[in-house]
Amino acid sequence: MAREDNSNSEALKTAMENLNVQQQPSSSSRNDAASGNGVEVTCFTEVVDDVTLHLQIIHLGKQIYAWIGCNSSKLGHLYAAASTRPNNTASVTCVLGGNSDNTGTGIARRLVLKTGLNIMLASNIPKNSPLLEANAEKKLVEKLIHLGYATPKSKGTSS
Repeated sequence: MAREDNSNSEALKTAMENLNVQQQPSSSSRNDAASGNGVEVTCFTEVVDDVTLHLQIIHLGKQIYAWIGCNSSKLGHLYAAASTRPNNTASVTCVLGGNSDNTGTGIARRLVLKTGLNIMLASNIPKNSPLLEANAEKKLVEKLIHLGYATPKSKGTSS
């Protein structure tokens, strides 16, 4: 038995020595993330109405994980949202954090509709703060548009 373990560890050691890691230029990270071959992480902080919002976006190819922290680094509730066929609507469920509230579910649902991607959203925005919720969602959507994950609303043409 010891001889078998020794040969396995030798094989592992040889394999690790022969492992080649390729360095990719950082300019291709966006293309890799967009094609599903990589992960792109974006973190930023915004101050809105004397409240500090910490936001993090992790693009995972066909899915986005977003975190909104309000005055702290707590995870808060975690929601999963995905588009539902055939009506092109979005279904949302609370994965962590107890009872679902309208704060996170509404943001997650709208993000799915704006991006067309599956969304995991963690949020610790207080329940009775609709203005703060709207501002946080606005900042998150602005960044998603800037990163190319969502499309801006078209400015309808007048006839």
